[in-house]
This record gives sequence, structure tokens and C-alpha cells, in this order.
Amino acid sequence: MSGQNQDDDHDDDEDPILLDAAFGRVEGLEVRIMDLSGANGSDPVEVVRGFDTILHANAFARRYVRDSIDRCRTRGMDAKAVMDAWFAFGEDALVEGAGEQAWTSGPELPAFTAAPARDAEDRNWRILDPRRDEEDDEEEEGEA
Repeated sequence: MSGQNQDDDHDDDEDPILLDAAFGRVEGLEVRIMDLSGANGSDPVEVVRGFDTILHANAFARRYVRDSIDRCRTRGMDAKAVMDAWFAFGEDALVEGAGEQAWTSGPELPAFTAAPARDAEDRNWRILDPRRDEEDDEEEEGEA
């Protein structure tokens, strides 16, 4: 036996969020960005597609909401004031196509509004945005 296990088939540098084992690959996943001010009615402001796994879509949505809440926060606000500001001016993220495994903001709102994110990475949804990969691919094609 060579001593290698089956997990060695994956590139060691690949993010676990993108691996097949991360709740499996699912077709049709999307995250709907909702303007809580109501300016857009019940329609999303934006629909982000291109997620391969539920874990990837969930992580993107969670970070997006965390960032939205922290952008609504100003110095000295208590949790209730942050929550009120977020519901008036913030954006929620709804994971569609993941069924019961979809992340929802509700259970995390108390923790998110109680204190700002300690680590900037908790707010960095851009790094998980699948559209970023599309832009990188287009740049590489343009260079070729």
C-alpha cells in the first residue's frame, strides 16, 4: 500500500468550503440580497449565483449579513439600536436551493448586534463571492 489516503486526491490548497464533502455539490444555489428598508419591495436587490456547495453559499450569506450589520453600527450603539438600524437600512441574505441546510440570519442576530466582528475575515464576503472567480477567469482569458 502506498500510504496515501483517498483525501490526497484533492489539492491540499483547496478551500474546504469548495470541496464536494462540504454538504455536497448542489445545482441552483443562490443568495438573494434583500434591502430591509423596503425600497425594493419584496424583490431582491441582487441575486448571487455560482455557488457549488451549500457550505459556500451559507458562508457567503453569513459574512454578507455580518458586514451589513457592522456597517449599520456607530460608536456607542447598544444591540437594540444596531438591530433597529439594520432593519431600517441594512441588507439580509437569503440562501435559496439549500432546503433545511440553508443558513438564516435570525438565530445569529443577537450575537451580531451585541458586538462588532472581532476579526475582519468574519465580514469578508467578497473573498467568497463566486462572481470574483468569473472575473478572474475573464482576466486570464484576456491575457491569453
